[in-house]
Amino acid sequence: MRGNADLLLVFLFGAAFAALPVFALVPSLWGFAAASAVSYLADEALHVRSPGFVRRLAALQLDRTLRFAVRTVMLLALAQRMNAPDTVLITGLAVFCAHFAMVMLNSALHHAIRKRRMLPVAVRNLDMSCAGIPDQPPAYLYRRFLRKLLHLDLPAHAGLLTALAAGTTYPAYIGYALTTGLAAAALLALLKQFRTARRMPGRDEMIREVNRQLAGHRPEVALYFSFASVSRDFMYQVNMWIETLEQLDRRPLIILREHASFRHLGRTRIPVVCVPKADDLAELELPDVRVVLYPGNAGKNVHMLRIAEAKHVFIGHGDSDKLASSNRVSKVYDEIWVAGRAGRDRYQRVRHAISDEAIVEVGRPQLAPIRLHTDHTPGPLPVVLYAPTWEGWSDDDCHTSLIPMGVTLVEKLLAQNVRVIYKPHPLTGRRSSAAADADRAIRAMLSADNEQREPAQAAARLAAALPRLKEIQARLDELAGRHGGDYTQQTRDARVPDRDDTAEWRVLHAEWHRIFWASRGMLRHNEILGQLPTLYECFNQADILISDVSSVVADFVAGLKPYVLTNAHDLPDEEFRAAYTTAGGAYLLDRACTRLPEILRSVREPHHDPMAPHRRTLKEYVLGPDRPSSMERFNTAVNALAERAEAEMTERRAARQDSPAIPLQRTDSADLVGRLDPAVSEPFRPRPPDVTVR
Repeated sequence: MRGNADLLLVFLFGAAFAALPVFALVPSLWGFAAASAVSYLADEALHVRSPGFVRRLAALQLDRTLRFAVRTVMLLALAQRMNAPDTVLITGLAVFCAHFAMVMLNSALHHAIRKRRMLPVAVRNLDMSCAGIPDQPPAYLYRRFLRKLLHLDLPAHAGLLTALAAGTTYPAYIGYALTTGLAAAALLALLKQFRTARRMPGRDEMIREVNRQLAGHRPEVALYFSFASVSRDFMYQVNMWIETLEQLDRRPLIILREHASFRHLGRTRIPVVCVPKADDLAELELPDVRVVLYPGNAGKNVHMLRIAEAKHVFIGHGDSDKLASSNRVSKVYDEIWVAGRAGRDRYQRVRHAISDEAIVEVGRPQLAPIRLHTDHTPGPLPVVLYAPTWEGWSDDDCHTSLIPMGVTLVEKLLAQNVRVIYKPHPLTGRRSSAAADADRAIRAMLSADNEQREPAQAAARLAAALPRLKEIQARLDELAGRHGGDYTQQTRDARVPDRDDTAEWRVLHAEWHRIFWASRGMLRHNEILGQLPTLYECFNQADILISDVSSVVADFVAGLKPYVLTNAHDLPDEEFRAAYTTAGGAYLLDRACTRLPEILRSVREPHHDPMAPHRRTLKEYVLGPDRPSSMERFNTAVNALAERAEAEMTERRAARQDSPAIPLQRTDSADLVGRLDPAVSEPFRPRPPDVTVR
């Protein structure tokens, strides 16, 4: 339905713009007025509903400003064809030219303000009140400013059309005056904001204040994250580690490299610094940091790996049989921390010359919220969580079942009278249009089937729950620091948390999920596309998981519930299980899904679950033992590595003090320069390693 509505909007948009010159030349006043109104409304609706189409127009040089200019030229052509007085035409031309000139000046001022408000470091949970950062311009001047400024032509358009209809010039001049006055007022207001923005602190001053704040916190452990095109879809790689960091014995710090990641960071009391430029990162003073944790492999990791005083650890963002979980790039780190024995064996199998001593088994502290199978209460229908992975960065790493069998699988599930929770990977469709098409088809099937499952009651429940869900979400965003304003404003308003709001966060988080699942009922399917409900809450709702080779499966094993791995290429069972560790406790589903009815018996008849003992064995192999807990093991590993780093640094200092000073031979600088080989006169700058992020 949404696709049809978007197509209708595109048709109305194109038809309206095509009709403008026709009605202007005929001339037809009422036809032109209708076409102009439709073009305005369709343009605005497309910006909201179909931004991709709008971007494609801009790529063809048909951006918003040009579309407004075309509409204005057609209006003046209509007025000329209807024999409007020359004074009205000349004044109108002058007003519209002045309006567009002021739009350009506003754009220049807006760009200058944005440039001046660019900070070398963005901060959260540090007191930046002494930095002297001025308040950001009001939202009505600053946000979506071009759209607002261009729409100031409406009074002039309406006035001229009214004048043509009434046969008098007064409405035209009133409209001209309103457009000119409002545009001038907006320009003057933004000029005042530009003067305020000139008081922004300089780079050195800002970094000095951040270092002063960091000196007070004295971080000992840093989580470092970078990704070339960060969006909300990637931030799970950081957010999954926040609660673990907050429970460490040692003081943590989060270092981000992209502003987008700063925007989508989850709730935390940990100090956060976002430093986009490598030169600015080098200026940060972190003398007490002894352990740096990396949840992902990225090229910018080399900017942090330069710190010799710290130990560098790859912790990843999940444990799976994908190539990313045994990447040869991991050799650059001092240690690699894996969940269990399976992670250690995986690295040893690929033979990347990573020593066994460099691999440490620390468990998965994030899995604590997952309820055990024995604590799960089944509903009236079996609940199947289908969580396919995405198509990967390359065909070699493509494990998604969406393309070869996703649609068939969901069709067969619907025929089995189960309730489906569909949670695709956030990056689904990023690389493959076939995956995107399969994703849309699955969602359409689930929506259509929901129309036959108590639609009236479901609509009432959803409507009743929506206000409270929005209220809770707003408070959760507030607690997470995701309030209004750009990253500069968030840095200006940053404060050291004066109270522990963890309890409130957990209560609201649990209430949101309780209301959400209750409003969905016990029969309807659910498509989970946002950050809430969380993946682990979906685990707790499900009776069985169907997924692909991914870290989702390894995490699901923690609850000991039945799970299914898709065997899209119909490999022999023995070969598939030998290739993928997590297949050891899985039911294997063929491409045609002929095994699905038998697999679902493990849910409908719990005593018929032959893979249950294999899952218990696999859990310890993949995730490690239950005692000591993962959090205890992770904390112990951090402490041990930090102590080792401190000891090694102490030894180096002692060695430097004991070594005899080597006298330097004085050399005339001119003579030295003359003897330098031009080929090597420049200082050596090592190239960053070729790092592939998977």
